[in-house]
Amino acid sequence: MNSQEYIEVLLKIDPYTEENAEIMMAELDELPFESFTEEDPYLKGYIPKEKYDARMLKLLLSGLDYDFKVDFSATLMPQVNWNAVWESQFSPIVVDGLCTVKATFHKGLKRTRFNITIDPKMAFGTGHHQTTYMMCRALLRHEADIKGKIVMDMGCGTAILAILAAKMGAGHTYGIDIDAVAAASAFDNARKNRVSRHVETYCGDASLLQRGKYDILLANINRNILLEDIPTYAVSLKKGGLLFVSGFYTEDLPMICSAAQRAGLEYIEEDSMDNWCRAGFRKI
Repeated sequence: MNSQEYIEVLLKIDPYTEENAEIMMAELDELPFESFTEEDPYLKGYIPKEKYDARMLKLLLSGLDYDFKVDFSATLMPQVNWNAVWESQFSPIVVDGLCTVKATFHKGLKRTRFNITIDPKMAFGTGHHQTTYMMCRALLRHEADIKGKIVMDMGCGTAILAILAAKMGAGHTYGIDIDAVAAASAFDNARKNRVSRHVETYCGDASLLQRGKYDILLANINRNILLEDIPTYAVSLKKGGLLFVSGFYTEDLPMICSAAQRAGLEYIEEDSMDNWCRAGFRKI
């Protein structure tokens, strides 16, 4: 992994703000970028050389409709040390004093009720700490609904949410990610956290959800994918099942709620941090 050649894509954002950079990261989620760093006025994205497609990137950027402009350039960067990049980006997360999410290189942290250690094999867009925090908080607030239940972590990445659900007593937890390396790493993290008997991970998209029915479905992805896949999530939930989604902004909540309502889900709650939003729904 560390010796692989990567392309560094410089996305110049005008005007540059942290929020505009976060919007761009969300928009680029469907492309195989493996890490982002921010350096005003640039958002820097890193993508394997063989997966870089300038035409697709240009097409995506041309279709944006925001009040800022984006130009890009690309440079070959051989032998990037991705562990070092990951370490520089990831900070420990402590959720409501109950759950700690840390990397293997974080030492000396006070233990909480639930402790999750993630192995930094690659960067999975770790800048979205607000959404991870809120999704963990949703699980902690619904502990009684989790015990003994079937939980699906859609777009699981490092499997933080799947691992937390397993540690909280879920009967069985599944994780799906469209990236094969992420899916494999998710299982490795489950094993590292001693919950691998209760966690299964698969590589694929929402079409895999048809394999089963779930009591709780978690999706911390982005607005466009959520809007497309909410009907599939709803079909995959048992009656009375819970759906928690994040990865979108507070101003996007009405359209998320509308999509959920059309799919037979009722709104039950919301949460927000720094203009990021998390919503909860129940299958009627």
